[in-house]
Amino acid sequence: MNRLLDKVAIITGAGQGIGKGIARRFASEGAKTIIAEINAEIGNATATETAKDFGVQSVFVKTDAGDKDSIRAMVEQTVSTLGRVDILVNNAWAGLGYSRVEHMSDAHLANAAKFGLHGVLWAMQAVFPYMRKNGGGRIITMCSLNGVNAHLYTADYNAAKEAARALTRTAAREWARHNILANVICPAAATPAYVAFRDAAPENAAALLKQNPIGRMGDPEHDIGGVALFLASEDSCYVTGNTIFADGGSHINGVSWDPGLPD
Repeated sequence: MNRLLDKVAIITGAGQGIGKGIARRFASEGAKTIIAEINAEIGNATATETAKDFGVQSVFVKTDAGDKDSIRAMVEQTVSTLGRVDILVNNAWAGLGYSRVEHMSDAHLANAAKFGLHGVLWAMQAVFPYMRKNGGGRIITMCSLNGVNAHLYTADYNAAKEAARALTRTAAREWARHNILANVICPAAATPAYVAFRDAAPENAAALLKQNPIGRMGDPEHDIGGVALFLASEDSCYVTGNTIFADGGSHINGVSWDPGLPD
């Protein structure tokens, strides 16, 4: 317990799903959390619930993870409110839906780059001087098995997530001398996005679970949050530049992702 006592953690897209799960897991270990979320209703609710459940400061900051000025303002507010920033979790995403490669629009790709690559870079750049001043920090970027295995109909998402993975690994190489450790998690969890996929393509969703060695989707707080906690804590002080697949073993042989998009 208290592995993150008095640490300040920013989690983007923390209003629901994996971001919320990680925020709650960090709070359970004593971290003060910034719920950086564009949706004020769910962001406020998550911050209020987290503070109440774990007795730590949890602050909602309205943040557009695809806007440089918004990200910078969020980090400045974090430092002015909580005094420092020790952990950054790049989790936010906003996609435009499935598309075959031959039909993929410039808008799809530009949107993916904005949230999946540029937003990640802007957040990392914004926290860097504070982490360096504090003698170190932790950066965790949420990427995806979709990109590693080139899942169908999500080329924009896949490309952005693989770019973010390369960016994070490069930061790990450059910033290790500042004791800023940067790692990637590729998760599989029962998020709202997964539930929507399961409802839209139940047969494919069932097939995916059959191919998962553990046989279930992960819990955002317990399963994914636990891995993030390890990477955020001193237990991982000799780990940087790594990609951890928190996916029940789905990465071992790949899974057959096919939501059945028509021509």
